[in-house]
Amino acid sequence: MNNQITVTSPLLPDLAEFTALLQEIWNSKWITNNGSFHRQLEKELAAYLKVPYISLFTNGTLPLITALQALRITGEVITTPYSFVATTHSLWWNGIKPVFVDVDPSTCGIDPTKIEAAITPKTTAIMPVHCYGKPCDVKAIQEIADKYGLKVIYDAAHAFGVEVDGESILNAGDLSTLSFHATKVYNTIEGGAMVMHDEKTKQRIDYLKNFGFANEVTVVAPGINSKMDEMRAAYGLLNLRQVDAAIDARRKVASAYREALRGLEGVTFFDDMPGVRHNYSYFPVFIDAKRFGKTRDQLYFEMKAANVLGRRYFYPLISEFSTYRSLPSATRENLPNAHRLAETVLCLPMHHDLTDHDIARVLTFFKK
Repeated sequence: MNNQITVTSPLLPDLAEFTALLQEIWNSKWITNNGSFHRQLEKELAAYLKVPYISLFTNGTLPLITALQALRITGEVITTPYSFVATTHSLWWNGIKPVFVDVDPSTCGIDPTKIEAAITPKTTAIMPVHCYGKPCDVKAIQEIADKYGLKVIYDAAHAFGVEVDGESILNAGDLSTLSFHATKVYNTIEGGAMVMHDEKTKQRIDYLKNFGFANEVTVVAPGINSKMDEMRAAYGLLNLRQVDAAIDARRKVASAYREALRGLEGVTFFDDMPGVRHNYSYFPVFIDAKRFGKTRDQLYFEMKAANVLGRRYFYPLISEFSTYRSLPSATRENLPNAHRLAETVLCLPMHHDLTDHDIARVLTFFKK
């Protein structure tokens, strides 16, 4: 029986180094509430990511929910159906109506040319996603937002460390949010963050993630508890030291896949974008059943039976889930590109632990 090849694998710090930091935490007895490792990780992440301010969270969903609260977003928000469901759930939890627009198949991100037609008097913001870590057309999105007086909150869960011409993609829009879940390029087991442009906004976010407390006796807003603890902050500090090596390992996997799959009939994939520092968070391929000779699902289940785990990411679309399918914007006719991508995508195993033998096993399923 072949060993299982998983679609992802967590980046883990050295256990002895982590244990040493845990001993420091045990000695201090300060395990949460903005401890020293929490403060240090915020500082080091801001420097690494080339952003002015960052606030840590306990997962990647709560920053989205809190960003909407911080900017006092109401009414309708234009977003993408081609994402993890937390993107749209964050709107629902804030009593906001999601309005889906189609995606650009060249990036899988929201198509800026479809945004204006979806704007109504109730529209207050746009929530795009840097899907698979591929940058959205942030310039075009910002021009539309400025024209109509809209806020822009980026779901950058996949975009850790991604840069365009040396500038962090996380600096786009009004706020950006990150996920540090175990499946991501950089993880704190569970965790997340929000990136903002100024100290005043960071202070407001820090209040909101701590029940709204400004001090012992003053609550300034109906906040929530979404703070990161000291154990995960310490874990994150150690992972930050090795994330560049992990990204480089992922890059080599992507290069091997591209070399083997280029020109294969019925299989398409993304190349690196000019001027972009990618993080190689995912390697999606898109299967044309007529030209490839089998459907995406046939390939997926063949691989699974052989202990090679891909993922149909994102299938089904958010707009297909029962909570959202009755929305006027959720129709198939409104989202043709998103449906085509969702029905043909397969993310191949992509992580720093893949060996040459693992890669060769994955690629056997594409030999004709």
